[in-house]
Amino acid sequence: MPHLFIFGLGYSASHLARRLTMQGWTVEATGSAGAIAFEDDAAVRAALGRATHILSSVPPQTQGDPVLIRHGLALQNAPAGWIGYLSSTGVYGDTGGAWVDETSPIGGGRRSARVAADSGWQALGRPVHIFRLPGIYGPGRNILDRLRDGRARRIDLPGQVFSRVHVDDIAGGIIAGMAGSAGIYNLADNLPCSQNDVIIHGCALLGLPVPPLLSLEAARLSPAAAAFYAENRRVANGKAARLLGWHPHYPDYRAGLAACLAASSPS
Repeated sequence: MPHLFIFGLGYSASHLARRLTMQGWTVEATGSAGAIAFEDDAAVRAALGRATHILSSVPPQTQGDPVLIRHGLALQNAPAGWIGYLSSTGVYGDTGGAWVDETSPIGGGRRSARVAADSGWQALGRPVHIFRLPGIYGPGRNILDRLRDGRARRIDLPGQVFSRVHVDDIAGGIIAGMAGSAGIYNLADNLPCSQNDVIIHGCALLGLPVPPLLSLEAARLSPAAAAFYAENRRVANGKAARLLGWHPHYPDYRAGLAACLAASSPS
């Protein structure tokens, strides 16, 4: 039976693990929700030896990609026939709202560590599926939650556009990639738009008043949240559609938020 080993059982990887477990897969993982310690080299090597598929969702650190630094040689020698890495569309940097695809240059943005990690996985020495992800949302992590507790902010930045993807569509894209050729794939929905559009729609779904429009300075965002607005781009997903047959089940934020609302409503 297929056997997946995951470095870093976080939000996105956990959704994939649940889906594959329901299909009869064996899944092992490191991370707070996993059973194998990342620092236990012997246990990791043994798990890699059992795996038919390997996925890393561990984000890079300042000094580099932790998985490649500690377990790169074991990865190169692992018998698994499939290796995947969850990267970020942040590697494309700011394009002023223009479209990017997998042929677009990387390295011009603020995420130098992510660019280095993305490039490191490409240079692993064996075929790797690299999935570049935009803003991730889904059950328990979406604008509806932030609206309910008063954390949502509308920022006055005309022309600011983002792409996003529902966590279930990430799982679907990875599974499609398991049957397709190695390479780089953007997994994003079909409707890049401003965060303000998403907030307004979320308010309509919840029957809440729309938050006031604030300047970036007046919003007093955290450094991480403010950095979210430092770049502006639209992410094309055509390559995954053409080569993997992947199409998002939630093609836009309206469909995705409707599912999030249904999941959070009492049965």
